[in-house]
Amino acid sequence: MTTTKNIYLYGTCTIDLFFPEAGIDAITLLEAHQIQVHFPSEQTCCGQPAYTSGYPEQARQVALSQLAAFPENWPIVVLSGSCAGMMKHHYQHLFPKNHPQYIQARQFSQRIIEFSEFLHHHLKVTLTDHGKPVHVALHTACSAQREMDTLQSSRQLLSQLNNVSVVSPAHEEECCGFGGTFSVKFPDISGAMVNDKCTALEAVNIQHLISADCACLLNINGCLAKRQKTSLQGEHIASFLRHRCLPNTH
Repeated sequence: MTTTKNIYLYGTCTIDLFFPEAGIDAITLLEAHQIQVHFPSEQTCCGQPAYTSGYPEQARQVALSQLAAFPENWPIVVLSGSCAGMMKHHYQHLFPKNHPQYIQARQFSQRIIEFSEFLHHHLKVTLTDHGKPVHVALHTACSAQREMDTLQSSRQLLSQLNNVSVVSPAHEEECCGFGGTFSVKFPDISGAMVNDKCTALEAVNIQHLISADCACLLNINGCLAKRQKTSLQGEHIASFLRHRCLPNTH
C-alpha cells in the first residue's frame, strides 16, 4: 500500500472511553510527520465482541457501519492490533462472496494498518529521544503478535530511542488474560493470568510499561492498582513516543 498524506485514524472503543489521551497523542505524532489525519465521528466498535461471542449477524451490522464511515480510499490506521486483526482478517468471514458488500469489505480490509506498523514500515519515521534514561517493558497483545505480526514494529520504534532500554519480563509473550469477553466469561482464569503478568512486571526494574493495545492495559493497569505493590501504570506507545520525541507539543 502506498502511503498518502491523508489517513483515517480508527481510535477503538477502549481508547475512546478510557485512554482518550492516546488518541490525541497519536494524532499529534502523525501530524508532526506531515500526515493529514481524519477521524470520522461515525466510527464505532469494530464488531469483534459480537463476532467472538458467536453473533455473526450482529457483528456484520457493526461492520457495515464501519464500511460506511471510512469512504475515501485512504489507509485506516488502527490504534490496536486486536481491532486491526478483526477488520483486516475476519471481515472476510462476515461478508462471503455472495454478499453485496463482499468487494467493499475486501477493499476495506486491505486498507487496515496497525499504528506501530504504519509508523515503522510505511512512514519509516526517524525518532529523536528527548527523555531521560529509563527502563521499559513492552506488552504486545496476542492479536498484535500472532495475527497482525506487529511486535517487531513496536520494538524497532523503541530501539531508535537512545535513552530507552527495553527489559523482557518473564512470560513476556503470554496473554494478559483480557481476551475481550473471555475475561467476563471466565473471570477466575483471566484473573490468574493477569496476576501472573503483573508478578513478572513487578519483578523487573522498569519505569514504564508500554503497549500498542489499550484493552490489555486496561486489564493490567487494573490489576497493578489492586495489588498496590507498585505505582506502575501502562501507557499506549503513541503517548510514550509523543512525550519523549515531541516534549514541547500540547
